[in-house]
Amino acid sequence: MVTHSSADKAAPAVPPFATLPPLTSARLPELAPRIKEAWLRHPVLVFHRCELSPDDLVRFGALFGTPVPVPTQEAIVDTTGLPPEVMVISNIVEDGRPLGHLGGGELGWHTDMCYVAEPALASALHAVETPEGHGDTWFLDMSAVYDTLPAALRDRIGSLSCKHDDSRTAAGDLRHGRTPVTDITTSSGAVHPLVRVRPESGRKALYLGRRLNAYVPGLPLAESEALLDELWGYCDNPAAAWAHRWQPGDLVVWDNRAMMHRRDAIPDGARRLMRRIQAR
Repeated sequence: MVTHSSADKAAPAVPPFATLPPLTSARLPELAPRIKEAWLRHPVLVFHRCELSPDDLVRFGALFGTPVPVPTQEAIVDTTGLPPEVMVISNIVEDGRPLGHLGGGELGWHTDMCYVAEPALASALHAVETPEGHGDTWFLDMSAVYDTLPAALRDRIGSLSCKHDDSRTAAGDLRHGRTPVTDITTSSGAVHPLVRVRPESGRKALYLGRRLNAYVPGLPLAESEALLDELWGYCDNPAAAWAHRWQPGDLVVWDNRAMMHRRDAIPDGARRLMRRIQAR
């Protein structure tokens, strides 16, 4: 069964996805060189029928960088027995308590950890429990999006940066202890260039992070809003968008420098449980 597909019949010469053999704890050292080689060409790697413990997932993440502990401000679920770097993402609620983060609603296009000074280089999701036909994760090739920008717009943003709001989660929920942003020009959050380069390929990518409360420092607010709206408009590009339909045991890792992702909503009563690792 094909579990990842383009939203458009057009396909790039080097697709962002590469499918590799199933992973187990025993095969992880054996396949590590092949994984690293594939990562040089493909910003999204897919593995099916993986049998990995949470500790294995941390070891997998270490192939791409240093695994990042889950932020304490988001530790709202029981993580007993899990390594500090593994985050549970789930819509399941048992006895009134969520089993994981981010619920079951639709998540718009975003880049993980764009709001911190050193964002995640790689993010990986390992599917433990998935609903049939729901909760797809979509990926958007931001290098392909950058290539569609008019030359004048590429020149304009080449020296500009964007500030990424750190007050809310990818689901739009206000983080614990934070207050709503009233002035995005002075709000907190990391500043990153609008254009990033993936060193493995040398390709440039548009780095937008998230739209909510984003701001281009140095521009009047109205001009910043207009520019960001224009750039986000180029993200409506079916030829650059790919969906992954999850099955239990799937493992997907992607490069946050070159890809954005989003999630389709999960219907009430459908159960989805994933484990996430991030490395930088």
